[in-house]
Amino acid sequence: MGMREELLRVLPEIELIEDDALREGVAKTWEDGLVRGGWTPEDIERMPFTLAKVVDINFAQHVRSVTTICLRVYETFEEIYQGKLSLDRDTIIAGALLHDVGKLLEMEEKDGEFRKSAEGKLVRHPFSGVALADANGIPATVQHIIGTHSKEGDPYKRTPESVVVHLADFMNFDTIEG
Repeated sequence: MGMREELLRVLPEIELIEDDALREGVAKTWEDGLVRGGWTPEDIERMPFTLAKVVDINFAQHVRSVTTICLRVYETFEEIYQGKLSLDRDTIIAGALLHDVGKLLEMEEKDGEFRKSAEGKLVRHPFSGVALADANGIPATVQHIIGTHSKEGDPYKRTPESVVVHLADFMNFDTIEG
């Protein structure tokens, strides 16, 4: 199985993006991060989603959970608000899928232990994630989500899609004991 097929097995939500160019850009961004970080798609099923606390939840599970929560929020807003409060479906899915892609450069595995890489000690994942996304043609609306999903985004006005991804990410992080 090639890298793309394995990536889609690990993160099947990529296929939910309706816009062909955006879907391709999201997949390419993940592939670029995997190659640059020295990872395989299978590795994201082994690596922890955070180094801030000990967790038994892997990176792929976290990304999939955040993406699914964001999609459900989109669907709920559409159903309940009937267009009065709209989110862009593809933007929120792409942003949720890519919000932590920079962790592929922020982390490394040494002697079976996951830790911050030398690069990761200097550049946190929101910044490296935006760089990966930009290099792969991801639009600014999605880059904004990547750059503002974490504490680095607190001083800035977040778009509605970024607010949802930010809260879904912290909902996952803050409810997990570790």
